[in-house]
Amino acid sequence: MPKNAMPEKQLLVVAHAPSANTLRLAEAVLRGARSPDIDGVAVRHVPPLEAGPADVLGADALVLGTTENLGYMSGALKDFFDRIYYPCLDRAQGLPYALYIRAGHDGTGTRRAVETIVTGLRWRAVREPLICRGEWQETFLGDCEELGMLMAAGLEAGVF
Repeated sequence: MPKNAMPEKQLLVVAHAPSANTLRLAEAVLRGARSPDIDGVAVRHVPPLEAGPADVLGADALVLGTTENLGYMSGALKDFFDRIYYPCLDRAQGLPYALYIRAGHDGTGTRRAVETIVTGLRWRAVREPLICRGEWQETFLGDCEELGMLMAAGLEAGVF
């Protein structure tokens, strides 16, 4: 790294993608976050069942992605929270995050469940959750790409 260069910021994407369409959503977030217009941000996608406390503690911001399962977050994302909660509780306060939900219904219960946990962690939402509701729409991809770009650009600019 050159003497005056700033270290790269780390954006962690923890997204559950159990279907072809939810994988497309995660890929759209990554595509936006890795926009060629953004410098100085390293983007990593780690599935929730593989992500751990070290991943969270090494991140400058997170994007969380989940499906709506019976009005709740995916079991994989809940497992992630169960494993990282106490190791990160006092060491990741104020961590900026964004959330997207692929909801077949309204996503309300899923949103409430995630927000309850991140409130306990004292993480900081940088925007309202993106809820991709109802039947599949191709516009969900653009919304997720925009979310990824917002997070990476915000890190690059030092906004959060």
